Amino acid sequence: MAELADSLRSELDRYSVGGKLPSSRALVERYRVSPVTVSRALAQLAAEGLVVTRPGAGVFRAAPRTSLPAAGDTSWQEVALSAETPGESVPRSVDASGVLACLAAPPPSVIGLNSGYLHASIQPERAMAAALARAGRRPGAWDRPPMEGLPELRDWFAREIGGAVGAADVLVTAGGQSALTTALRALAPPGAPILVESPTYPGLLAIARASGCRPVPVPVDAEGVRPELLAAAFEATGARVFVCQPLFQNPTGAILAPARRAEVLRIARAAGAFVVEDDYARALGHDDSAPLPPTLAAEDHDGVVVHVRSLTKATSPSLRVGALAARGPVVDRLRAIQVVDSFFVPRPLQEAALELVGAPAWPRHLKAVAAELRHRRDVLAGALRRELPGLTLPHLPSGGYQLWTRMAGGGDDAAFAAAALRAGVAVAPGRPYFCAEPPAPYVRLSFAGVSGPADLVEAVQRLRAGLGEEPGTPDA
Repeated sequence: MAELADSLRSELDRYSVGGKLPSSRALVERYRVSPVTVSRALAQLAAEGLVVTRPGAGVFRAAPRTSLPAAGDTSWQEVALSAETPGESVPRSVDASGVLACLAAPPPSVIGLNSGYLHASIQPERAMAAALARAGRRPGAWDRPPMEGLPELRDWFAREIGGAVGAADVLVTAGGQSALTTALRALAPPGAPILVESPTYPGLLAIARASGCRPVPVPVDAEGVRPELLAAAFEATGARVFVCQPLFQNPTGAILAPARRAEVLRIARAAGAFVVEDDYARALGHDDSAPLPPTLAAEDHDGVVVHVRSLTKATSPSLRVGALAARGPVVDRLRAIQVVDSFFVPRPLQEAALELVGAPAWPRHLKAVAAELRHRRDVLAGALRRELPGLTLPHLPSGGYQLWTRMAGGGDDAAFAAAALRAGVAVAPGRPYFCAEPPAPYVRLSFAGVSGPADLVEAVQRLRAGLGEEPGTPDA
């Protein structure tokens, strides 16, 4: 589609303003593409203001745009945005660099090992398209949904979470990031401390700081968060919220050990605090993983856990449907925050999600993803051991989409990431995953966002050629 749009754009000078372009049928025959491709290319030109589409008449060259007025002086905003009010303890500026490093699409020539989403080749595109088509034909599909979400979808999420969680305890959200934002705004006032795993997902740190809260790190090891340090952090800070990823923790891939699960809940309950369980990767277990532990929410009897779940990671970045689950009065607080922020998740998207998870293709997709992610993990880990022994792998995860590598001998992770990009590989430096000084330099490498395992091998070879064997001393 992009090539056709470029070709048509370059030929517009052949037509006078108001002149008619060839018909869609003529363009299909000339360029040997499908009618859908022609339609999308013309729609792109129309969106750019280059052509005008007149139903029943054709497509015509648009009049040139008038020049834009000169930009005004916006320097006054520096004062307005930086001025602090009395009692304001946390700056209002937000550092989103860690999130942008994972969301930014690299140029076509760059292999992206920084993505947090499945590549299109392993997304359930056909199943999603079919689900969306069926959803659009449902009676009332475009009506306003219940603010809490469709009852059937809430019931599905409740059954997935398990334990005593019921449909009435679930709110449908616009993905996991939105659910985390709602949870932190509901549970912690501005200026309050929030305990987080260290290292942790940069998007969580950005949410906390954007909410005016102060993230406090609690170290994790190969078995998840360390309970003795969690208890000490609660006592030292008086925090009332702890956010964790007990399953395939991002970025380390650790699973919270069985002996620590009840201890974490006991410590939080004694502190009068909530545990926000970000269960982002439950659908991303590898096919060589042991049986997955239940959710913390399923083992919680006192309403300590606020559970976050999303369909996005296992499907597509554009299927932003997730859930918040909690028990007790906190549900009303969560509902109020979500309604004020976004009213509700669009009903067609909820209907499509419901169609997708109820289709026979859904379990087949999860099984295929489990096998593909395990294969990619092994390919990338093997290539690193052969080509870049200076990047050590403390833990080989059995789920998720990333490897958390340590730079042996020290070094600068940001300089490494910059040199890697010059070599044609996008990686995520480790510094944004820590809210305090990191204990060592790390680099996160994702294996989900590339087109196939061959790209992983090529990426490591590029790193070896561009950086040399020792990651601590990039020579590019």
